[in-house]
Amino acid sequence: MSGVHTSIDIAAPPQTVWDFVMDPTKSGEWVTIHRGLKDHDGGPPRAGYRMNQRLCLRGVNFDVHWTLTEVDAPRYAVWEGKGPARSKARIVERLSENGDGGTHFEYENDFHAPFGPLGAVATRALTGGVPAREADASLKRLKAILEDRTG
Repeated sequence: MSGVHTSIDIAAPPQTVWDFVMDPTKSGEWVTIHRGLKDHDGGPPRAGYRMNQRLCLRGVNFDVHWTLTEVDAPRYAVWEGKGPARSKARIVERLSENGDGGTHFEYENDFHAPFGPLGAVATRALTGGVPAREADASLKRLKAILEDRTG
């Protein structure tokens, strides 16, 4: 398993951040590895909500089939994803007020490679620190977008 854990403070209320982050059609604006939204359920985010997303790491495109498994709007969401070769991912997003009217956004992404320990070693060798850099870049992009809209 490899994981990314990062966070950022955003000068926008939690509900504003939640509404933007949980809208799959906005992913292309802030998620740096997003290459396309292939399909998604309609309506508000809820347990069981599904979306299919095309992502890209190190020049390789791949599809992930996501299901929203836990949701407590506007504070907490857990996405479980299935990717190529039986790989799995789990994203946890936590939003809280940061004390000055803004939002503290915590992001976790745990990736489970197929083929056990050997697959995990291969994944680290192939991706290096790219997932962490991309997660940080995505959160910085999200911050810039939302602060520009609310500021």
